[in-house]
Amino acid sequence: MTPKHAKFHIGQVVKHRIFPFRGVIFDVDPIYANTEEWWNAIPENVRPRKDQPFYHLLAESDETEYVAYVSEQNLVTDDSDTPIRHPQVADFFVNRVDGVYRPKERVSH
Repeated sequence: MTPKHAKFHIGQVVKHRIFPFRGVIFDVDPIYANTEEWWNAIPENVRPRKDQPFYHLLAESDETEYVAYVSEQNLVTDDSDTPIRHPQVADFFVNRVDGVYRPKERVSH
């Protein structure tokens, strides 16, 4: 599989095109990188292709906050300008400017 260029970027707020949740991207896989068990748990009629970017989101619905793994084909930009309330936002990002979260700088040894 040839990885495709990611349409969305870390810190961008997106929403699912079908299901009622939104989130901020904190990581991107150029192609599917989760387990076969997770893949097979998706109903076949809505299972996305593996040869596209997949995004790790600090996600939220009206009821809860969680981490989601979503294919590019199922995401659209969220232009609501509403901050993400997920409790881990501060673990990954320092602030939000014009609706985009700025990642914390990482220090490696």
